[in-house]
Amino acid sequence: MPPHISHTAISAPTYASASHVLRIVPLETPSGPRPEYVIERKGYTVRVARSSAQRARATMLVERMYSWRGYHTEAAASVRQDSGRIMLEASSESQLFGTLTLGLDSEQGLLADTLYEDEIDRFRRAGGKVCELSKLAVDPQYSSKEVLASLIQLAHIHARIVHEATDAFIEVNPRHAVFYKRMLGFRQLGSVRTCPRVDAPAVLLHLEIAYMDEQIRKHAGSFDTRERSLYPAFLPDWEVEGAAVRIAEAA
Repeated sequence: MPPHISHTAISAPTYASASHVLRIVPLETPSGPRPEYVIERKGYTVRVARSSAQRARATMLVERMYSWRGYHTEAAASVRQDSGRIMLEASSESQLFGTLTLGLDSEQGLLADTLYEDEIDRFRRAGGKVCELSKLAVDPQYSSKEVLASLIQLAHIHARIVHEATDAFIEVNPRHAVFYKRMLGFRQLGSVRTCPRVDAPAVLLHLEIAYMDEQIRKHAGSFDTRERSLYPAFLPDWEVEGAAVRIAEAA
């Protein structure tokens, strides 16, 4: 699936062990000593891909995962630095295996505006601050609910706390809409349409970020296998709040 129609390039996820440790750790950024915070789990971290080399590796992963499924990508646009796009990476010391991009609203709008500007504008006119998720890819060898939850949670922290977004959108192939509805609580908004750039079907999904907050408070950190969503694999709410405050102060 091309980057502007976000598709989960992962295998069927399973819960990771609750023994995995979740921490927020300070890192030096390429621009100097300003601290940045990442989610650290056992054996890997999730962070913002700041450097061109990091973004290039993440773009290569998107290309590899999506081309394997027969989709095309726009590599040049993925590598370019863009203040309206926050690219995240999940990586171990030797391997980058997951990526997700948070798109912030700007004068250029969201990628999903190409097909669904009228639907998204309703939220803008009501005073909402919109964002979108795209370019989600995880190497199946490293696929788990924990990895996916970590990527999405760091995007949630940046969207809600740092940028005060209220509504998240994701544009997906209709075949994958059930995954996002079940795992995160997205709801379909608008009809299935054909993306003119790739001649492929797409559907717009919407999620209130306040709903995410509620589910995180209710389930995060429990690793409750009876709950089918991703939220039990999220960082506990009290840790998120402390980390988010530090991220906002450092931004």
